[in-house]
Amino acid sequence: MLSKVAAKKTSGVLGDDLALNAEQVSGVKADRELPVVWAVAKGSFLNKLILVPGALLISYFAPWLINILLVIGGLYLCFEGAEKLFHKFFNSSALDKADLSNSLNAEDIAKFENEKIRGAIKTDFVLSAEIIVIILGTVRDSDFTTQITVLSLLAVAFTIGVYGFVALIVKLDDMGLWLLRKSVSGNFNALQRAFGRGLLILAPKLMHMLSFVGTAAMFLVGGGIVIHSINFLHHMQIDMLAALPNNWLIQNMVELVGVFVFGIIVGAVCVAILQLTKKFKQAI
Repeated sequence: MLSKVAAKKTSGVLGDDLALNAEQVSGVKADRELPVVWAVAKGSFLNKLILVPGALLISYFAPWLINILLVIGGLYLCFEGAEKLFHKFFNSSALDKADLSNSLNAEDIAKFENEKIRGAIKTDFVLSAEIIVIILGTVRDSDFTTQITVLSLLAVAFTIGVYGFVALIVKLDDMGLWLLRKSVSGNFNALQRAFGRGLLILAPKLMHMLSFVGTAAMFLVGGGIVIHSINFLHHMQIDMLAALPNNWLIQNMVELVGVFVFGIIVGAVCVAILQLTKKFKQAI
């Protein structure tokens, strides 16, 4: 029962986790997609192996530290999202990642993949931390054995589920091509051929959409973490929403847009600080 409640409470973050990770591992060569997803999944398991006992220890010995760590993670997500936008709109020399991965030699491709994997694992660490804190909040009144069991089981289940879906998403085009090739030999009927063509059309559009959703999720999740982890910001948000008409749709839309804009502003400030720091170091 506790597992069901915890899973329900983390469903929103899991959706963002799925979109973010699918976007993070995009841009690599088709034959390297699954190895990259597997590498990130292994990193995600390692993250959980660190975070689950770490969260239990911190919640017992220093519960005040959880909010500080969450704020740092939220700032990192906002920074990552803003940095993506910065390079997209202001770094005109940057190549499209998909084109880049196809134009590099073997050594550079390996480096490119390693950077993608490291970036995805870092992002996964922040999202996993939030998920684990949410689960921990759900079972905090239970005995220690129940806390360990629920945290461990859900951490493993969520990792398998998220990266299983990510692997499925990045291989949609290959599945479509496989269906079309099989249909040529007469093993598949017209409906299956149409399904294969549909997957080939859908795959690039889905990846493009996930690229947008993944970046937006960085601001939404990061901004949301920062707001909910800092009391005065959280109370300010509650007061602002209370001043709106008592309409579920209006309040949720305003909250969503507000968190998104806040995440962009925070991320832009973080990027600006980093750029100024770099220029200051170069001047010295």
